[in-house]
Amino acid sequence: MYKTIQYETFSEGYSMITLNRPEKRNAVSNEMAQELKEAIKQARETKIKFLVITGAGDKVFCAGGDLKDLHGDLSPGDAFHQLYAMKEVLFDIVSFPVPTICLLNGDAVGGGCEIATSCDFRIAKESTNFGFVQTKLGITPGWGGGALLYDKVHSSFAYYWLIEAEKYEAVYLKEKGWIHRIVPTELWDDQTEVLSSYVSKSLAQMEILSKQYKQKVGVLGLSALMDDEVRNCSLLWDSKEHIDAVNRFLNKNG
Repeated sequence: MYKTIQYETFSEGYSMITLNRPEKRNAVSNEMAQELKEAIKQARETKIKFLVITGAGDKVFCAGGDLKDLHGDLSPGDAFHQLYAMKEVLFDIVSFPVPTICLLNGDAVGGGCEIATSCDFRIAKESTNFGFVQTKLGITPGWGGGALLYDKVHSSFAYYWLIEAEKYEAVYLKEKGWIHRIVPTELWDDQTEVLSSYVSKSLAQMEILSKQYKQKVGVLGLSALMDDEVRNCSLLWDSKEHIDAVNRFLNKNG
């Protein structure tokens, strides 16, 4: 049914969406954005206790947007249209009626960190690294994940991370509150054990706790903040700084 992702539902009462473009470092193409939206809708229509999002392979969770689609030649209007599709995906995750868990099987940068931030919990494999690197590319986060970051860590650290645009180790980000748990590599493939505390809860418990959390963070208000982020990023899309950064990346990896 899906070409760029995998969707599975397990007897223990949860569903898992896997970003499945390992040859492209699980980068998000326009096709993947559409399939993610469809898969999240499918999960919402299923009676599950929680939703897991992870990536294929053991190196990278997600490298952000695919530059074949999100290239530097887009006009601000075209950029807004493409970026907004993933903003909708992230908001679907943020507003999901039961807990969402990001299993960070590998490194993530840019939009990959935005997807992770949209989830309620982030569980990382040891020795992984993560970076909101967008400002090194002449733009800002463009899917709404930067706006969400301020609710997930101390606001001054969120501000610092977005400007510094550095990659940090999972251990450091656990201290900052962005990572909730780090799993040793040798235990990572024991999915039952990694998710045991979530599997043990009832659907009713998960729905109540998720609703309480979403009321606390004010989910509906977050949507407007995310919209502003998409708009601001798109206005920078045709800037010299962004076009030059994209060209440097393409020449380096071409």
